[in-house]
Amino acid sequence: MKTHQVEIQKIKAAANNVHGQILFKIDALVSNRAPVEGIEPSSLLVMTEENARVLMALLKAQIAEFDVKKPKSRHGRHG
Repeated sequence: MKTHQVEIQKIKAAANNVHGQILFKIDALVSNRAPVEGIEPSSLLVMTEENARVLMALLKAQIAEFDVKKPKSRHGRHG
């Protein structure tokens, strides 16, 4: 598996698609990352606190959109 370091420079936009996924339009620096011996290889996502706060706000908004599109719950209805 190839491992990378993805450094978020700017989060530009977020949207949902018909496959139940959230898509983010970002500016990022992506570089190869050598696996550390003895540790499971994985990629690393790096961002500033400011970008993390933007990401959190956009995630909340996109999850709320999913909830609006779901059929209304029928819990509590009898008959």
